Amino acid sequence: MFKIIQTEKAPKAIGPYSQGIKVGNLLFLSGQIPVNPATNEVVKGDIVAQTNQVMKNIQAILESEGLSIENVIKATIFLSDMNQFTLVNEAYASHLGDHRPARSTVEVSRLPKDVLIEIEVIAAV
Repeated sequence: MFKIIQTEKAPKAIGPYSQGIKVGNLLFLSGQIPVNPATNEVVKGDIVAQTNQVMKNIQAILESEGLSIENVIKATIFLSDMNQFTLVNEAYASHLGDHRPARSTVEVSRLPKDVLIEIEVIAAV
């Protein structure tokens, strides 16, 4: 029916959820925040540093299932400050190459561990 995804190369879930769930030909990743899986700490730095860590975490989970960023079909970005959108957009795009999945971006009042960004994705297997 479904498979729970877990890799040591991405941060462990900090609550009652999994890093991802594979159902049929789809992989649903839980929102990733900028936590370094080696230290289990939020990366220091600005929105660009945090976006880059989030994208590394997403890539690690995808790779654990033999997938890449090119398998992503939908992303949702949660920002604590929409004024940072341009910087996030540039950092996010640098991880995609020519790939352009569907995307939504929303500003939220607060994110776990008071991070600046969280991104969740859906990938086609």
